[in-house]
Amino acid sequence: MKAAVYYETGTPDVLRYEEVPDPAVGPGEVLVKVAFVSIEGGDTLNRLRGEMNHVPHIVGYQCSGVVVALGENVTKFALGDRVVTTGVDGSHAELRAAAEAFTWKLPDGLSIEDAACVPVPFGTADDCLFEFGHLAAGESALIHAGAGGVGIAAIQMAKRAGARVFATASSDEKLERLKDLGLDEGINYVTHDFVVEARRLTDGRGVDVVVDSVGGLTLQGSLNVLAYRGRCVTVGDAGRSSAEKVVISNMRGNNQTLSGYYMGAELFLNPRLHAMIATHLELIARGELRVVIDRVFDLEDAAAAHAYIESRQSFGRVLLAP
Repeated sequence: MKAAVYYETGTPDVLRYEEVPDPAVGPGEVLVKVAFVSIEGGDTLNRLRGEMNHVPHIVGYQCSGVVVALGENVTKFALGDRVVTTGVDGSHAELRAAAEAFTWKLPDGLSIEDAACVPVPFGTADDCLFEFGHLAAGESALIHAGAGGVGIAAIQMAKRAGARVFATASSDEKLERLKDLGLDEGINYVTHDFVVEARRLTDGRGVDVVVDSVGGLTLQGSLNVLAYRGRCVTVGDAGRSSAEKVVISNMRGNNQTLSGYYMGAELFLNPRLHAMIATHLELIARGELRVVIDRVFDLEDAAAAHAYIESRQSFGRVLLAP
């Protein structure tokens, strides 16, 4: 099969398009002929400085496609089923072996292209807002990187839950487009201090829940913008740097909470997540939640696709098509 691989971590130009062996299908796994790969934020971070399980390494959490072979003891899928899969790596390829437990059959009415964009961003958004953020109707939520995959999912979910929805993005144009998805208050972080602006928009109170996928220096601002009893969930380092130190001295007196979140751990350790993602797929099939796709690159152009994401031009998901 063909795959986008690299022999060392680094900038997007480390990616190569090469012939590699087909993946073996073990017990409890399905072999998927990949139709679309959704490039997740974690994919670009892993390519930049993550662990390489094999050399050459095939990066990638998430893809959709059609089941073309079944391993022993597989009971939930049949040949020809349309599915979406997640895993620790291996999505940037023509074929992927995926565990049955991390694979979902697509409901009627859901395109295989949209499905590629669902499990990681929608599952992450749901857990950050509700399982860890405890967002309730009438509260407020601030979503960083609102034009990204997690951001677009979280804005819709927070609005459906009856919250007042804030989001940050790098341009007024992106913020204007997010209004169609449920955004109430947009903050251009290039031209405004988001802490000052969010407090101004809330008459000094702050926000109840922050979903912070940016990390770095932004994380301190996320804590500073919390209202009394506010909850901040840190879910990534899209800003490409980790926070070396955050000041939490004011949190105790304000009964505030800081939680870390990693969806991979929940998938491995908590069976509730599989049913939750199945629900997201149904909601998108019915048009109650939306997927936003920016561009589709050929798999052989994976380096250009990664570079495009890192240029911060994209609005929604960037896909690869083998």
